[in-house]
Amino acid sequence: MGLADASGPRDTQALLSATQAMELRRRDYHMERPLLNQEHLEELGRWGSAPRTRQWRTWLQCSHARARALLLQHLPVLVWLPRYPVRDWLLGDLLSGMSVAIMQLPQGLAYAFLAGLPPVFGLYSSFYPVFVYFLFGTSRHISVGTFAVMSVMVGSVTESLAPQTLNDSPINETTRDADPVQVASTLSVLVGLFQVGLGLIHFGFLVTYLSEPLVRGYTTAAAVQVFVSQLKYVFGLHLSSHSGPLSLIYTVLEVCRKLPQSKVGTVVTAAVAGVVLVVVKLLNDKLQRQLPMPIPGELLMLIGATGISYGIGLRDGSEVDVVGNISAGLVPPVAPNTQLFSKLVGSAFTIAVVGFAIAISLGKIFALRHGYRLDSNQELVALGLSNLIGGIFQCFPVSCSMSRSLVQESTGGNSQVAGAISSLFILLIIVKLGELFRDLPKAVLAAIVIVNLKGMLRQLSDVCSLWKANRADLLIWLVTFAATILLNMDLGLMVAVVFSLLLVVVRTQMPHYSILGQVPDTDIYRDVTEYSEAKEVPGVKVFRSSATVYFANADFYSDALKQRCGVDVDFLISQKKKLLKKREQLKLKQLQKEEKLQKQAASSKGASVSINVNTSLEDMRSNNVEDCKVMQVGPRDKMEDATANGQEDSKAPDGSTLKALGLPQPDFHSLILDLGALSFVDTVCLKSLKNIFHDFREIEVEVYMAACHSPVVSQLEAGHFFDASITKKHLFASVHDAVTFALQHPRPVPDSPVSVSLPLAR
Repeated sequence: MGLADASGPRDTQALLSATQAMELRRRDYHMERPLLNQEHLEELGRWGSAPRTRQWRTWLQCSHARARALLLQHLPVLVWLPRYPVRDWLLGDLLSGMSVAIMQLPQGLAYAFLAGLPPVFGLYSSFYPVFVYFLFGTSRHISVGTFAVMSVMVGSVTESLAPQTLNDSPINETTRDADPVQVASTLSVLVGLFQVGLGLIHFGFLVTYLSEPLVRGYTTAAAVQVFVSQLKYVFGLHLSSHSGPLSLIYTVLEVCRKLPQSKVGTVVTAAVAGVVLVVVKLLNDKLQRQLPMPIPGELLMLIGATGISYGIGLRDGSEVDVVGNISAGLVPPVAPNTQLFSKLVGSAFTIAVVGFAIAISLGKIFALRHGYRLDSNQELVALGLSNLIGGIFQCFPVSCSMSRSLVQESTGGNSQVAGAISSLFILLIIVKLGELFRDLPKAVLAAIVIVNLKGMLRQLSDVCSLWKANRADLLIWLVTFAATILLNMDLGLMVAVVFSLLLVVVRTQMPHYSILGQVPDTDIYRDVTEYSEAKEVPGVKVFRSSATVYFANADFYSDALKQRCGVDVDFLISQKKKLLKKREQLKLKQLQKEEKLQKQAASSKGASVSINVNTSLEDMRSNNVEDCKVMQVGPRDKMEDATANGQEDSKAPDGSTLKALGLPQPDFHSLILDLGALSFVDTVCLKSLKNIFHDFREIEVEVYMAACHSPVVSQLEAGHFFDASITKKHLFASVHDAVTFALQHPRPVPDSPVSVSLPLAR
């Protein structure tokens, strides 16, 4: 106990000392902590290892997350391939990929001829771009590869830029084909650069300026050009190359002129191949539900025609031209010829826009049908990378094919795994089997191209349907078709886009203008000419336009407003000004006459009288000037207070009113502008609205605005539209609110008939 008692005070003292030390240390820490300003913190960050490590770790984590998100955004295969349902989709994709590859083979060979290139480059264009799109594309069903419209556009470019090489080296095929291949591959690289650049800056909306009638008219005209370009292979003719405007007309005239020189064997071969292909396609359409996959008529025709040609020796100097040598294996990458960029930039941009328009239109159809989202900007990047990488490996520009896309969907394709399988099948043909088709007749390829144009040529029936549905869309279709037929493909598209945009402007210049009436016992206002129950509110005119008001239609809006109101506003204002001017002149003459009389009287009465007379004359002149000023200002002065109190007419002198001048007064005291259709306003619209306020106030009619959207009100404020005479008290949320206010604050309406006849606006 003694030891315990003796040690107790010491332990207690030690505990108290430790507690006090901790308290002092905590107090010192909190006192010194605020002294660490920003410079001290930066110094600690420079010398301390832990904060800098933490900072670098955070930066690396953020950079890694940002890079991962960017990679997943632009490489969608990393998102959907790990979640690919193998059991449910693989069999369908395998069958679909084989079906598409069977179509890719003959179409690649045929469309290469359409582009003015050797057939093996059509196989290259069916392999590289398809596999690249498998990695970067977001559509699960479109089939990327050679397409007739793109091929004929490429062919027009190769014929215009490399015709002399074809004529200078007729013997050496390698030299003959070098320049067209270089032009086509460089064009593909430039097309890819345009598409990737537009996709990265989110310009995917650019294709919205290509309306559906424009695209259908353009593809129909392109199908006609494709058909005409294959006539030389069908009849076995040697035609001179034509490019530029009216080249199609020149080609048709030359074919008609050389028709007697046709080769019978070539014509028979093309006719037999075409009939067989049409029959097979009809069987596929009829037996679509019974067959697991379409009958590969094109592939069977390719194999059969090649076997027959090899058996009878068509390659050894007969009337039927054959494909010739097809090199086996892949080609190394080749850099594009940058010297050709300046010559190809216009055509490349056109091909880029057309190719993307076709791809995105088909992609959206399949996306809506199967319920998934399609990223238009990523599609533009994916298609651009397909063309860019394909151009480096000597491919020509590609897009998606409607026929192959439908086959890919109908045969059970669920993802772009089908596209990857078809590209691998084409790779096998390029490496091992391509040279077997060297005896294939060119007439058979021409027949394949022409038969595949059936879907696009059937779009000629759009003329009848658009005639019944929409004449403006029919006009766009016809202008696009005619411009593409008569001009080049590039110029035709430019003319079509410019015409469609101008037509939009013209249609906004002629909108539907109407006077609205109230449906009884409701707050609904409708056009009185279309709704029999809608009646005009007495003393109030409600005017509406179906389009926004801007610089192109502001004058039409003002003219239609004055016409629909039934009063010739301009005539009434001019008559009022004439009468006021005439009255002013009469007063001045009277003053001059009185002044003359007063001078005569002053000369006889003396100086004092003369002073009084002069003073009275000055008073009369000053009163007359004040009256004239009031007449000129009229109801525009202090509009806000006058409208609020309903006493504006009393502020104007009696002599300046329409009734006092003997002019007719309008049968309404308020005008309400329904501006619900306005999506924006420009400076011309602001001036037009101000003129409307001024003109109608001159004829003693108050103007109100209703149903303006918030962005429009903000633009009105930014344009300094509101001032002392036009305030926000003239702006109402709805037409009914404006009508209610106008009825509560009416202007006086004449009780007796007017004495002067007013011509109504017609």
